[in-house]
Formats: sequence, structure tokens, C-alpha cells
Amino acid sequence: MKGCRRTLTRIYLEGFTAFEQLELELGAGINVFVGSNGTGKTHLLKVAYTACELSRVSPESITETSVHDKLTRVFLPSGYLVGRLIRHPTEDPVAIMEVCQEERKIRIPISAGRFQSIEDVGWCGNTIPSVFIPSKEMLSHGPGFRSLYALREIHFEEVYNDILERAYLPPLRKPLDDTRRLALKDLEDALGGKIVIENEEFFLKNEDSDVEFNLLAEGIRKLGLLWLLVRNGTLPDGSVLCWDEPEANLNPQLVSVVIKVLLQLQRQGVQILVATHDYAILKELELLMEENDDVRFHALYHTNGEVKCESAAHPFELAHSPIAEAFTALYNREIERSLGADVYP
Repeated sequence: MKGCRRTLTRIYLEGFTAFEQLELELGAGINVFVGSNGTGKTHLLKVAYTACELSRVSPESITETSVHDKLTRVFLPSGYLVGRLIRHPTEDPVAIMEVCQEERKIRIPISAGRFQSIEDVGWCGNTIPSVFIPSKEMLSHGPGFRSLYALREIHFEEVYNDILERAYLPPLRKPLDDTRRLALKDLEDALGGKIVIENEEFFLKNEDSDVEFNLLAEGIRKLGLLWLLVRNGTLPDGSVLCWDEPEANLNPQLVSVVIKVLLQLQRQGVQILVATHDYAILKELELLMEENDDVRFHALYHTNGEVKCESAAHPFELAHSPIAEAFTALYNREIERSLGADVYP
């Protein structure tokens, strides 16, 4: 892993969606978020992604309106009302969203009423390349979607349009480094071919045939998307990849391929944020990560009506992991059934 790189280092949320108050220190490599439904895993990924996207805006162009527009497009609250992202709808509510990259930061007060100034400390104008892969596969719906999204108000979060924009990018002129070429080879072996684009349609092509994405299993499409992002240079050193439920519709046998590629990317300076419910994701990371890999696990959990977070260097050191709890419960039930007795109270 590259020793010196600029990554997202901290997220602070106050009164924002599921979070009363949360301060989270991020690792420079892979950050894995686990937690029961409703603990805000996807929202944390969207916060990081929104902040990265706002880094593309020049300091002169950043306004409350442009920031609120980005938030509503990514989170899609009803009526595009940014105030609906505030946890407590009091008479004059304010929420805080703050993301830091060492000394750089953007702090966004979100108000349903009066104007609140945005604090930009070296953030805007210093682009952080970013990608958000949603849990729902999008490439099979690609033809025509971008033009429709650009012209019409359709009820899709902006991340679905964004991922298509990145998938359609052509390859860079400069050759890929050895690590990314190796990642492509691993993905091609799992896919059984390469991805090609014809008239906005995606195809899996090998020596014998080419198959359109609509006829492929969704898990294969997911690997194909990762292949495209690596091949077209969308994940350069210093970029941030947010991936919501990479295990969705993926054969468990292919999870090791995904984890191997993610580890290769983080060794080349890509920061990765993953939200998952899958035991195989955690176990493959535990088995495949090396001593110098920067992998951190975060468990979100409810306590006293609030969402809290604990972090650990290994997945099964977490005290509040529902994945580990579910696996242990299944194992105990299997033992009880095989012995015909209630061994574990």
C-alpha cells in the first residue's frame, strides 16, 4: 500500500437522517460498514460521496443552493426538500454534515429555514475523484437513461446516473499500471471475457460469442461494472470508491474475486467504503488481507434511541456485528439440532 496519500479522514454528523451525533475516523484503505437495517450505512457512503463530488466545484461557485441541490439529488428526499434530511423537525432545525481530509474540510449546516453559511477549508476546487456503486445494478438499463435523466424529473437518485456516466467513459490513453492490469485479468477470468459497449448497450464478449447485459446474471453484470471502472481509469490513485452491498446478487464463490481486486486497488491508493450484510465479505477480507493492508471495520448499532459506531482492525473483534451474531446463532442452532438438546442457552 502506498505510504503517503490524501484520503477522507473523518466524518461528523449531527442531527442528520439516522444520526443524532456521530464522529467517525476513517482508515486510508478499505472501510467496511456493518449494522442492522436502519443504522445509516448507506447514508454514510452517500455523505462521503457527496463531499467528494462537491470538491469538484470551484470555491467561487459553491453556494447554499448548489450544495442543497447536490444533497437532494443524491439522497432524494420527498419533494427535493433538504429539510427532510434533518433528524428532528423542530421549529427551526439545523443539521450538520462535515467531512475532512486531514486539514481540509467542508462543513455544511442544513437548515429548513434561515441561511447557514458553508465552511469550506481548502475543499472546493481540489477534486477528489469518486465513484458510488449502488446496490441495484444499472448497466442493463443504460441505453437512453442518461438523456432521459438529463431532461426529465424521474424518481432516481443521482448516483444511478453518475455510475452510468463513469461506466461509459472510454479507456485512458496511458497504459494501466501492473496492479490494475492484474485486477483486470482476475475479473476477466471470472467473467469469461471482456466488456464492450455498442450503441450504449453493454455486452460480455469472448472468442465465441457476445451476450448483452439483459441476458446475463446480475452478479456477472456487477463484476463487469468493476472491470469497466478499472479499465477506463475511473479509480486512479487518490480516488474514493463507495460500494453499497457488493454481495447483492453475487454468487458467494465470486466474493473472493471482488475482495482480491478491492485489496489490490487500496494498495494503489484507492480509498474504499463498503456497506455489507454478508459474512463472506468479512471472512474473505480477513483471509486475504496482508499485514500492510489498511482495512478497518465499523459496526453501527442502536443504543438508547441513537446510532453509535465502534471500529476494529478485524471483523470479528466487533462487539456489535449483526453478521457475526447471526452466524453464531445459526451455528449454535445447528449444534443443538444435531445433539437433540438445548446446549447453548
